[in-house]
Amino acid sequence: MGQASAQAAPPTPPPLRIVTEEFPPYNLTENGRVTGFSTEVVEAVLQEIGLQAPIQSMPWARAYDTARNEENVLIYSITRTAQREALFKWVGVVAPSDWYLFALQGTPQAAGVQSLDDARRYQVATVNEDAGEQYLAAKGFALGRNLQSSNKYEFNYEKLRRGRVDLWIANDLVAHHLARQAGDDPARVLVRVLALPDLGGTDGLYMAFGSKTSDAMVERFRKGLAAVRKNGRYEALKKKWL
Repeated sequence: MGQASAQAAPPTPPPLRIVTEEFPPYNLTENGRVTGFSTEVVEAVLQEIGLQAPIQSMPWARAYDTARNEENVLIYSITRTAQREALFKWVGVVAPSDWYLFALQGTPQAAGVQSLDDARRYQVATVNEDAGEQYLAAKGFALGRNLQSSNKYEFNYEKLRRGRVDLWIANDLVAHHLARQAGDDPARVLVRVLALPDLGGTDGLYMAFGSKTSDAMVERFRKGLAAVRKNGRYEALKKKWL
């Protein structure tokens, strides 16, 4: 009899991929290339650890499901919430983040919303499967009743501007960036109606892998991010973008 066949080698893990969404100024596409503050932090980490990978921008729900369910897919800028904690392996913070409910200046809701219970009476713009939508759904809000979901954040600013919704749940930097992009002065048109500190958290926005990615890959990125923070690259990018 011939020699026993060698034990089959373990399957080769898929190549590294990186996914995100249009979330300016953290991540945005300009001239066909994904850029932004968080993007440049991710690129600095890749450079630090000697890896290369394509970065794809897509609707958030698709990016979220891809990273959650596939191996070696990095997602950023993602809010770390209790609901998501066990679904991902968290690398670290790539950017600061504060969340609010916004209204237009001069509207009744701009002065009349003091709590989430007050907000339930109004139509709130959200993004499909993003942290804001998940947060409000966990608080008893519902699509089709008081939540209106979109695929992109800029759609929600337009909805608010045109009076198609009453409130908008959004990251502060994103809301102000989109108002300026539309030719408006955010200080004149937007009101921070209600701060949501338990949504944005004290840490900020993260980069993360789904649970199928190896701990070794996650740890490699953690070390790279720590190095980028320690060597001053992170602060330099923060000054450039924010």
